[in-house]
Amino acid sequence: MTILPLGDCICAGAVLTPGHDDAEMTPVPVSGYLVTLDDGRRVLVDTGMSRDHIGNPGLTFGGSPAAEIITPAMEPADDLVSRLAEAGLTPADVNVVINTHLHFDHAGNNFLFPGATIVVQREQYEFADGHPSFPNQYWNLPELHYELVDGRAEVLPGVEVLPTPGHVPGHQSVVLTLPETGTVILSGDAVHVAASYDLDNWDGHMDPAAARVSAHMLRRLAADRQAVLLLGHEPAQVAEYPRFPHVYR
Repeated sequence: MTILPLGDCICAGAVLTPGHDDAEMTPVPVSGYLVTLDDGRRVLVDTGMSRDHIGNPGLTFGGSPAAEIITPAMEPADDLVSRLAEAGLTPADVNVVINTHLHFDHAGNNFLFPGATIVVQREQYEFADGHPSFPNQYWNLPELHYELVDGRAEVLPGVEVLPTPGHVPGHQSVVLTLPETGTVILSGDAVHVAASYDLDNWDGHMDPAAARVSAHMLRRLAADRQAVLLLGHEPAQVAEYPRFPHVYR
């Protein structure tokens, strides 16, 4: 596995931990996770913000109240196509995409993968279909092929999806079993940042009570398996866990 840096999302505290530094704007990382299976198939977990935000940060939320609290910040190098090219790949080389959920910063480049199977929880897909909080122009396209799953499942060898509702209905986290590193848990937005745990603050999620249950379940799972738990947007983890070209084997 390697972590692909896909830009930053500048978010108000009101988005991440409401009630704490609500007006403070903080850049938080947006990531994709490229996984190569033993048989050579390639899996991408989350596709980041649309590459079309480069040079046009107001593309998704410009003119709306959301623009006051969420601003994409992307350089040309943060283009998912460019990041894949650094690894010697094109979008056509990706066999499977797994979306933790379908928000704009996790499914924004789904449109690049018409040849891949895209795995998402059925509940999330049906909730997001036509919903304005999930810009459909990036992912709800007739040329894309979705495989809808219901609950916990091993979708590929060593790749498990685990329902973690709360942030949105049908949110899922991804559990990877790597031969040397061991277990790596990709929380997605089940846990935005470490401060969510520190403050026990889940009010930035659609269902805070369910989000709290999911987040603490992930922390227990990480402790039980001595796993690496990668949070959705934690800035400190950028330094703690090296990104591409570092490979977790």
